[in-house]
Amino acid sequence: MKTLYSQSNNNNNNAGNSCSPTTDHILVTDPQSGEVICSNCGQVLTEKALENRAEWCSFNSVEESTKSRIGAPTSLARHDMGLATVIGRTNKDASGNTIDAAMRSTMDRLRIWDYRTQITSSTDRNLRSAFGQLDKLKDKLGLSDAAIEKTAYIYRKAQDKGLVRGRTITSVLAAAAYIVAREIGISKTLHDISISANIGEKELSRSYRLLITELDLKVPLIDPVKCIAKIANSLDLKEMTKRRAISIMHEVIKSGISAGKNPMGLAAVVLYFASLSTGNEHITQMDIADASGVTEVTIRNRLKDLRNKLELLN
Repeated sequence: MKTLYSQSNNNNNNAGNSCSPTTDHILVTDPQSGEVICSNCGQVLTEKALENRAEWCSFNSVEESTKSRIGAPTSLARHDMGLATVIGRTNKDASGNTIDAAMRSTMDRLRIWDYRTQITSSTDRNLRSAFGQLDKLKDKLGLSDAAIEKTAYIYRKAQDKGLVRGRTITSVLAAAAYIVAREIGISKTLHDISISANIGEKELSRSYRLLITELDLKVPLIDPVKCIAKIANSLDLKEMTKRRAISIMHEVIKSGISAGKNPMGLAAVVLYFASLSTGNEHITQMDIADASGVTEVTIRNRLKDLRNKLELLN
């Protein structure tokens, strides 16, 4: 494929072009041979031109403008946002030969100073420690890359406002992860995140309330329907029971009974009520309580209240 573009002849007089100086000529670029040729006289103005196009196929203007060959993408989940360099530890030169002892000692010193220059302040050390823990939390909770990026963004905002000072990094980071789970719609409770982060649920709740207040975040309510799916999957219940529970939950939400109730406890009660109405499941209140993280007393009290209100509605 050849590329055509116009250029004045006066710009190429130094190249020995024999074209008339009073007329414009067309320069033809041949990407296969790397030559730039004058279409008027056939003179080769440049040969072995550098290839400056992308090595991929772009199918629209968005891909053409967003794709680039500048290395790995930047990330908020790294203390340096992925912009720092790293000296490799292969101890080999460009030809693949092992370097001698003197050069190896020099490279070891350079690696140490390269690491020290990247960690120049307490903020950098804090972020490095926090995002190291965030990688572990990502594997334990199975969070997506988008959730990790948003968690790192909230933690950076908390760090800038000085909310981490006097508190543990783990609690603030876990609270940010819980906020992101609520915003994205991931069915993770405070209990799940506290176990994965290995911190107390009370401490996590305290950090969560602090971030909500100081950062002025608007966190959506937990969807009880997703809680039903989570409990049903953990107990391996049948699809009929799950659909029956979701139908009852829609009636409960529509009537306003769910206002002020714990979503996980309400979902556990509705699922237990659906299993009793269908008669296809043989689960106990203890099984539901263990899967949902609430007590059997809560399930009995909520079940009695739910039956009374559903009877009044019917």
